Amino acid sequence: MKKIHYFLLLTCLAGLLSGCAKEFNAVYKSTDYEYKYEFAKECFANGKYNQAITLLQELVTIMKGTDNGQECLYMLAMAEYCNYDFETASTWFKKYVQSYPKGIYAEMASYYTGESLYMSTPEPRLDQSPTILAISAFQDFLDRYPDASLKHQAQQRLYTLQDKLVKKELLSAQLYYNLGPYFGNCTNGGSNYEACIITAQNALKDYPYTSMREDFSLLIMKSKFELAQQSVEEKREDRFRDAEDECYGFINEFPDSKDRTTAEKYIAQCKKALGEKMNED
Repeated sequence: MKKIHYFLLLTCLAGLLSGCAKEFNAVYKSTDYEYKYEFAKECFANGKYNQAITLLQELVTIMKGTDNGQECLYMLAMAEYCNYDFETASTWFKKYVQSYPKGIYAEMASYYTGESLYMSTPEPRLDQSPTILAISAFQDFLDRYPDASLKHQAQQRLYTLQDKLVKKELLSAQLYYNLGPYFGNCTNGGSNYEACIITAQNALKDYPYTSMREDFSLLIMKSKFELAQQSVEEKREDRFRDAEDECYGFINEFPDSKDRTTAEKYIAQCKKALGEKMNED
């Protein structure tokens, strides 16, 4: 009996789907664009985003300049967003803003241009060009609508995106430090420790208030000490003094750091190396 009921259910479902497909095909082939537009709105409202997108892609051109043109374009962008095609959605939202800068959906389209780009940003290890585009889009939104209802959300997105750029720099600096004495990737006589120091220092200049400031400072301190350790004789004294100063600076800025003992250990080793140098002289 259960098998019979299951079979009947599948049969009814197949029939229903077939009927829906026939109805959609009929609408798709229709030249009654007002009816097609209303059907697309119904598809969108019911979460049938693929069908809505198929119809709206045709309608945005046909209805451009009409009373329904704005809603058609905005609805297409939102359907792509709801369908998780964020890159395409950002393109349509941006097109709406360009086509209807004073349109009834202009503020939301401006916000969702950034939101769509935000949703498509890669993890910090990868190229961050999409992240930079998302930051630009949110900044443009805040410039256009400084009192927008979504102002707080846009600002929070900006903080998150900037953290992703900072994380990218931190990973780069960490990679240089991990490569350490390996010279296979160095050019013009440089070293990985020097590259780590420069990368971390530039990041702190660009993002002085980052929550990862201690991580960058730790890498700078450790790299300066390792650089002094591997230096040729004529550079050892200056580099050990520089490393010692960096350790004191780290302790002063982060007195409660879990890495304070590392800084204190480096200071002792720097003093020892400098003392041996003075005895030699």
